[in-house]
Amino acid sequence: MKFNFLFKTFIIGLSILFFASCDKDFNELGSEIVGNDNYSLNKEAIDVVAYNQNIGVYRTSDLPINSLGTYTNPIFGKTTANFVSQVQLVTNSPKFYRPSTSIIIDSVYLYVPYFSSVKSTDATTGDSTYELSKDSIFGDKEIDLKVYESNYYLRDNDPATGFQEPQHYYSNQQSDFDSNIGTLLNIDNRNIQDSTATADNSQNSKFKFSDKQIKIYKNIGKPTVAVKERLAPGMLLSLDKGFFRQKIFNAPTGVLFNNNAFENYFRGLYFKVNNATTSPNQGTLAKLNFANGYIRIIYRDNKSDTETTLVRRSLDIKLGGRSVNLITSDWTNPVTSPNTTVGDNKLYLNGMGGSMAVIDLFAGTAGAAKLQDIKDNNWLVNEANLTFTIDNAAMGTAAPEPNRIYLYDLNNKRPLIDYFADLTTANSSKYNKFIYGGIIQKDASKRGTTYKIKITNHIRNLILKDSTNVKLGLVVTESINNPSNVNLFTPFTNDGVTTKFVPAMSVVNPLGTILFGSNPSVPLQQRLKLEVYYTKPD
Repeated sequence: MKFNFLFKTFIIGLSILFFASCDKDFNELGSEIVGNDNYSLNKEAIDVVAYNQNIGVYRTSDLPINSLGTYTNPIFGKTTANFVSQVQLVTNSPKFYRPSTSIIIDSVYLYVPYFSSVKSTDATTGDSTYELSKDSIFGDKEIDLKVYESNYYLRDNDPATGFQEPQHYYSNQQSDFDSNIGTLLNIDNRNIQDSTATADNSQNSKFKFSDKQIKIYKNIGKPTVAVKERLAPGMLLSLDKGFFRQKIFNAPTGVLFNNNAFENYFRGLYFKVNNATTSPNQGTLAKLNFANGYIRIIYRDNKSDTETTLVRRSLDIKLGGRSVNLITSDWTNPVTSPNTTVGDNKLYLNGMGGSMAVIDLFAGTAGAAKLQDIKDNNWLVNEANLTFTIDNAAMGTAAPEPNRIYLYDLNNKRPLIDYFADLTTANSSKYNKFIYGGIIQKDASKRGTTYKIKITNHIRNLILKDSTNVKLGLVVTESINNPSNVNLFTPFTNDGVTTKFVPAMSVVNPLGTILFGSNPSVPLQQRLKLEVYYTKPD
């Protein structure tokens, strides 16, 4: 094992050195040539073709990050995200000593943490102040949140493939889960964060995502009330104790033996938002890691088979196993017939599966001739960029804007070589690979102006190695660090190339932007071009 680890470390280190050396060699070669009487430094803006592509329905099972709530963008309309998760026992075959009707259930609550960080902690009280991740909560309105038992069984494998391939679930399957909805669970309107046990509806019809530390109290309603537990900000819902008495303590024989049996018996939770009650101007949508969530049952039971002394225990059920995000949107891409010859005048990048752009470098006969001319003239590329200008007039007051866009090899559903060659890191992982770029640039008024992506090595490979001139996909992204993909329900085809996947991080981001495209009707200053800095023999 130690040898394998050292060998893998050596290989990774060698790969990093190779990429760094290649980039260094190219850059040093260019710098030595500049100033040489036989070479000249040049810049050229080369035409590209960029057009819109609807994404349609996409796989939302088992995403790394899930969304819940409703979000209204003045340009891209309203998007609603519901969520379904399997549940799993933390401890198999839990032992109960009293009959089901005699076990005393003190409370049942659901907790799902938000993405947050501690700002400060009071040394006297122990209370902490938190800050929610700025790009994890969109909006600040109350939502009508219902949590149901889900009676829809999430299979691991697809029977249509002879159970040889995973079973996929898609963004448009809400009706399947609605028709298999079970018992409403968050019916208790008591806020268990309140030491006075005051009745309210903050855990259901008036739910709001909060940055406050959660305090769970003991001895509620008694003269002395103490804090039992402190939790980071998160979703905290008091659940129906009667349901869990029947479902867990009175469970049929064998269903609590292991999670294979339990997942078929208790098929999951369905988090559903009633967006009809949400503000028409804006909603609230959160990105959550539900896999860190759990249900906790606090109960009292006999100490053992022979001792009848009551002791307090807890039983945890985690939100694990398979999951599905159910996404609905009322936005329709205004481009129904993209111009694949010279490109569209506007590019609509909309997250959560709305739309993307296709970029065609050296397109058509003229593009192929230009690429051949570059090869014949022995261009040595110092730098090559695609700079996308945001159409601020079209965007209007839409905010926030996507922090980053992602350019990738559409043909082969993988990142470009420049992505792999960039090993830069930042304090926030969302800004890693900042040389490769795609990060929004803003003006003094904090409005976005451009996104710039460096594709120097990609262009060098086209010139020097005769690499295939693949089409490029452009999407908004939630994280540059995860280049994984999700399946499209209906693949699309461009010039004989069929696309069956889109980046997973584009369908978990609810934001959108409008960029100037490559159509000749776009003013030259805003029009998308490939900018190449190069040297060549005089």
